[in-house]
Amino acid sequence: MTNSVCRVLEHLRDTGHEALLIAPAPAPAARRTAPRSYAGTPVLWSPSAPMPGYPEFRFATPWAGLPAALREFRPDIVHLAAPAGLGAQAAYAARRLGVPSIAVYQTDIAAFATRYGLAGAERTIWRWLATVHRLASRTLAPSWDAVDTLLSEGVQRVARWSRGVDLERFHPDHRDETLRGTLAPNGEILVGYVGRLAKEKGVELLTGVAGLPGARLVVVGDGPCRPALAAALPEAVFLGFRTGADLSAAVASLDVFVHTGVHETFCQAAQEAKASGVAVVAPAAGGLLDLIEHERTGLHYAPGDPVSLRREVRRLVADTGLRTRLATAARASVAGCDWHAIGEELLGHYRDVLGTGLTTAGRRHRPPARLGRDRGRPADPGILRTRISHAPADFTRTDGRRGREDSTTMTTDRWPG
Repeated sequence: MTNSVCRVLEHLRDTGHEALLIAPAPAPAARRTAPRSYAGTPVLWSPSAPMPGYPEFRFATPWAGLPAALREFRPDIVHLAAPAGLGAQAAYAARRLGVPSIAVYQTDIAAFATRYGLAGAERTIWRWLATVHRLASRTLAPSWDAVDTLLSEGVQRVARWSRGVDLERFHPDHRDETLRGTLAPNGEILVGYVGRLAKEKGVELLTGVAGLPGARLVVVGDGPCRPALAAALPEAVFLGFRTGADLSAAVASLDVFVHTGVHETFCQAAQEAKASGVAVVAPAAGGLLDLIEHERTGLHYAPGDPVSLRREVRRLVADTGLRTRLATAARASVAGCDWHAIGEELLGHYRDVLGTGLTTAGRRHRPPARLGRDRGRPADPGILRTRISHAPADFTRTDGRRGREDSTTMTTDRWPG
């Protein structure tokens, strides 16, 4: 989620828009060094609290100052990047201000609650989420499975908006033979997982690929499940949390990428593996049904089934030709998925909601001479004032000055990472 919000802010900056981001405050110990701006966007901190059992992950709590912040910014559109807590508050505030909003469905919160022992709360959570999404002028979902889920819960005005990938940062050229020599000194096939080590990711399923002859398991990432997973996988290599060039090299140096979660609305890590030219094995569930075409850009296995997972990984470990074919097709399949294209598609949704675009988002469109409502001043062509929120809401607005984009909340354990 944080990744997509950062890329949107960068695109808004690069296309002449101005933004304000409202994000949950980092942990007290990190506030002194945490940045107060990103991509030229000022950041306001809302109150936050640590998630029980996962203190590194902080979530926004209701903020009495939010309505005043919105009134001062005077947004044209509210972008709810994760409409649950503070995002819900922002949705209601936008409604009271008469500002249209876009809600982005990125996380299956109800399913996550079940993974954390709160199965009885699933229906209550969905009723709340559906209520918030119905306040929005449009809901954007990253995959067709997510679109279907929202429609089945009574959410209307739903459109598919996928996610982009940095095709230079994630590229086969970042394959590091020195790193590979360290991880696989005997020439083993490197089978890797990249992501949070948390319950909702189902990482315990990685035990299903442990001990495969000729393979070495590599785990990139950190989280509350790391100690238990390390104990269960003594032969695996744990590289910990990586960013930047270190992450690019770690992903591209794998031979097989494995994902274990069944509640992904998209799965950015799998798309980054594809862009890096790595064959992907993923569950036939959620957003991974969109990302992976079985036997062409990767392999699917039965969700939650370690035997099925092991069988598909074994196929790739044993068959160099199949592995190479899938990896090549995977890279080719993301050629048009750079963040610029995804950002332009999002601006198309903004224009549709504001009533200033003549075509549906996702198609090629001609920027209108004016965007947004007439506030008594001439509007700059093609300029939006946008507020984007990661945890809850985004607000965008057009006025007589150059547009300013603003974001309401961003929830992350390594903000703004």
